[in-house]
Formats: sequence, C-alpha cells, structure tokens
Amino acid sequence: MTDNRYQHHFTVSWDQLHRDVRSLCHQLVERDFKGIVAITRGGLIPAALIARELDIRLIDTVCIKSYDEQAQGKLDVMKGVDHDGDGWLLVDDLVDTGKTARAVREMLPKAHFVTVYAKPEGRPLVDQYLTEVAQDCWIEFPWDLGHAYVEPLVNQIRSPKS
Repeated sequence: MTDNRYQHHFTVSWDQLHRDVRSLCHQLVERDFKGIVAITRGGLIPAALIARELDIRLIDTVCIKSYDEQAQGKLDVMKGVDHDGDGWLLVDDLVDTGKTARAVREMLPKAHFVTVYAKPEGRPLVDQYLTEVAQDCWIEFPWDLGHAYVEPLVNQIRSPKS
C-alpha cells in the first residue's frame, strides 16, 4: 500500500456493484436525462449499467486522471465536454477527497452528479450517492482485481508429511 491514509479495505464484487447501481437507479428512474457523462475510468462501468437501467443511449466522457494505484496525485484533465451539464447525469464510481469532483463540477455545474460510493470529504460535492464509506477505507473495485487460486486452509496450516 503506497498511501498510509487507508487503514481499511472494502472489496466490491461484480454482483455487489450491479446491485448497488440498480439501487441507485431506483432513485433516478423518474428523472429525464439528455444523456450521461461518465468520469473515466472509474465511472465508465457504473455509467454503462445506469444507461441500461434508465434506457439512456447518449453517453459522453470526461477524462481525468487523479490516481496512480492507491496514491492520489495531481489532476490531469485529458478530455472535457462542450456543455455545462444542463439535463445531463454525471456519473463516477466514487467521490473520495473531492479533488476530481471539484474539477468536474466546474466543467459541468448544471449536471446532476451521482456516485455509487461516497467518502465524507467528497460527499457534499455530489447530488446523490448510494453508500457512504469511511475516509480511511480503500475501495477495491472488481475491475482492478483478478481471480486467483487459494490453497485450502488445511494445506496452509498443516505442515507437509514426510
């Protein structure tokens, strides 16, 4: 772990992410959006799931890099959009310190900003979120993880017989 701010981990499975996004969509289904702006890369998968659930076909991206593995660095805005967000749904996976959220809010001040997960420092910057997570918790998303074989417990504890 490169950043000692994170004392806890929260691992999100694909199934959990899908359930969480569907729950968030229940709060959005009565609204009518022109389209979705996904914040890359973390917002891409939640945006795709939301687009399916709300039957939205128009999807754009704001491309910002702020993390390098677990350490948050300087913001690098690689692509913006040519509107102020009026009538658009802005989607990210997580609002953490609010650094990315502030930059995107400046670009799209009229967008309805949602995240699946929110930490206390960034929470005031989004309009809606589903689950609050402690500030010192690192969220491990399924797209950052892989499946690996785990030795049975009995083999881990018992020493090999000679």
